[in-house]
Amino acid sequence: MMDICKDTAKIALSQASVLISGESGTGKELIARAIHYNSRRAKGPFIKVNCAALPESLLESELFGHEKGAFTGAQTLRQGLFERANEGTLLLDEIGEMPLVLQAKLLRILQEREFERIGGHQTIKVDIRIIGATNRDLQAMVKEGTFREDLFYRLNVIHLILPPLRDRREDISLLANHFLQKFSSENQRDIIDIDPMAMSLLTAWSWPGNIRELSNVIERAVVMNSGPIIFSEDLPPQIRQPVCNAGEVKTAPVGERNLKEEIKRVEKRIIMEVLEQQEGNRTRTALMLGISRRALMYKLQEYGIDPADV
Repeated sequence: MMDICKDTAKIALSQASVLISGESGTGKELIARAIHYNSRRAKGPFIKVNCAALPESLLESELFGHEKGAFTGAQTLRQGLFERANEGTLLLDEIGEMPLVLQAKLLRILQEREFERIGGHQTIKVDIRIIGATNRDLQAMVKEGTFREDLFYRLNVIHLILPPLRDRREDISLLANHFLQKFSSENQRDIIDIDPMAMSLLTAWSWPGNIRELSNVIERAVVMNSGPIIFSEDLPPQIRQPVCNAGEVKTAPVGERNLKEEIKRVEKRIIMEVLEQQEGNRTRTALMLGISRRALMYKLQEYGIDPADV
C-alpha cells in the first residue's frame, strides 16, 4: 500500500492520463480522488461517471452535452461532464463498458482536448485530466475487439493495479482504524479502539468485497455498538466463525454465548499475565497488548482487575 501511495503522489504532480485497475471495492475511486486533490487541479472539480450505469444515448449526452433541439426532448442547451470538469478531473468508472462509438469520441478528447456537443458545430476546448477505472482486463478486450487499442494506449500512460485486500493483509489494521475514526466522528460516537481479538478476525477474513466490505463492517459495528471498544461479537457472524486450514468456514462447536464467555476468560487471563510481567505498569502493558492505554483501562474496569493486586 505504501508503494501505491508513493506512486499516487508522483502521479499527482504530472498531467498524464491514468488507468486504474482492480477488483470491485479495492479503492479505485479513492486513489483517483487522491491524485486529483494532490494535483494542481485540486481547486477544480472532481467528477465521476459510471459508464456501465447509462445506456449509450444517455451516456453520450451526459458526457458531451447537447444543443437545444438536438433531439426530441432537448428543450434547452445542456453542458456535458467534459465541459463541467474543465480545469479539473473526470473519472470514467467502469470504462471497459463504454460503447465503441463513444470510445472513438473519447480518443479525440484525449488527443486534441476538444469536442462538439450533440447537435452542435462549435468546437469546445477543455483542459481536463481523464482517469479511467475498470475491473476488466482491457488488454484482453482489445484482442477481442471490444475495446479500442489506440484508446487503451492513450489511457495507459500510467497504469495502477490495485491488489485485492486479501493480498495486502498488512493494510487491514490501518484501514480498519481509519474507518473507525471516520464513522465514529460522522455518527458522533466515542469509540476509541478495536479489540485485538476482533482485529485478528478482521485480518484473517478473506474480504471478497475488498475495502468497501471492510468499510461497511466497521460502519455497522460503530452504529450498533454501545461501548467504547469494538469487540469480536460486534462483527458479522461470517467473520466471527473460525476458519479451518482448508479455508472453509465452519460453525463453532459451542453456543455463541459460551464462546463469548470463553473469549473473555482467555482475554482476562492474558491481560493479567502481561500486567504481572510489566509489574502493573499500564502504559507498558497496553503497548505489549497492542491496544491504547484508554482501551486497557476500559478492559481493567470491565474485568474488575486492579493492577495493584497483580
